[in-house]
Amino acid sequence: MDKILVIDDEKATLAMLRLLLSAYGYSVLTAENGPAGIEVFKKERPPVVLTDIKMPGMDGIQVLQKIKEENRDTEVIMVTGHGDIELAIQSLKFDATDFITKPINNDILEAALKRVKEKITLKAELRKYTENLEQLVEEKTKKLIDAERLAAVGQTVAGLTHAIKNIAGALRGGTFVLEKGFELSNEKYLYQGWKMVKRNVGRISEMALDLLNYTKDREPEYQLCHPNNPVQEVFNLMLPHASAQSITLTKDLDIDLPQVWFDPEGIHRCLLNLVTNSIDACTDINCTDKGAEIVIRSLKTEGWAVEYQVVDNGCGIDKEVRNKLFQSFFSTKGSRGTGIGLMITKKIIDEHGGMIEVESEKDKGTIFFIRLPERDQQVVSERHR
Repeated sequence: MDKILVIDDEKATLAMLRLLLSAYGYSVLTAENGPAGIEVFKKERPPVVLTDIKMPGMDGIQVLQKIKEENRDTEVIMVTGHGDIELAIQSLKFDATDFITKPINNDILEAALKRVKEKITLKAELRKYTENLEQLVEEKTKKLIDAERLAAVGQTVAGLTHAIKNIAGALRGGTFVLEKGFELSNEKYLYQGWKMVKRNVGRISEMALDLLNYTKDREPEYQLCHPNNPVQEVFNLMLPHASAQSITLTKDLDIDLPQVWFDPEGIHRCLLNLVTNSIDACTDINCTDKGAEIVIRSLKTEGWAVEYQVVDNGCGIDKEVRNKLFQSFFSTKGSRGTGIGLMITKKIIDEHGGMIEVESEKDKGTIFFIRLPERDQQVVSERHR
């Protein structure tokens, strides 16, 4: 049961809060003044403190400062009268988590406690990511090496671990900015720090999901769909991002294509990976002297149900790099990439019985080709059986 300390010089308020918080599942500690509250806190170390602002002797602001000196991670909710709102706002500068007004409204108190729990959970997750990430990577990598499909990982573990260490470093940077934001009550720092943390936690999640997907043997979830649907979805998804990078993203779709049996989610993933790579190629510092353009195209090709093309006029790829593109964990993006995206893309196309190829010249752009075979419902049903 979670502990919570309530500090208030009014016995009636203490009794009411004890009953209410007990009903919410808390183990409630109480103190009738600031010094007594500090003594209880030092002994019991509750993660949450609820303290009145206006108290004789040591007021709530002083209690807040003392608690933060003891443990900066303790979440403190300030209780104030309607006439003391300025004091409550001042308490936020000293890293109070929230404040509520008297008379205490049950719903408002419950909402404040919910926000406190969310903040505690977030801090715990950040601690977990920053303190245990490298150990977790080492353990998971050892397991992956034992898998037949990832036998080649043993040759590239160093590169993958380096990429994850970069993410861990970025996470630590984000948490530092967050802590400075809380310390200085600086909303700009808080926003910047949270963006950094959120972005890099997302990178970790995507990397873990990609690795799991790569190790799983699966049959495509075939559906009879129009082949232009995943192109339109990827175009709508990536257009704002491309525009933000001053890249012209267009689509060139063959509207006469018939419906095709394929896994729309898998092909969506493939096209998304290729368009993302094209955007990265077009934002390279060597390519900013010309108008960057990307085209996603669908067309009918002899011998195949459909052909997709992702064409860009970015930096291009030389022959040596082209020969390594679909190898395990090969990336041209340095610390920004792991190469998993193209591994996943090739795996999905192979599962479809299709083909993926690339044509490119250095400084002249790149074309990725995806071709999917003809299938009928009987073949799809037999493969599922």
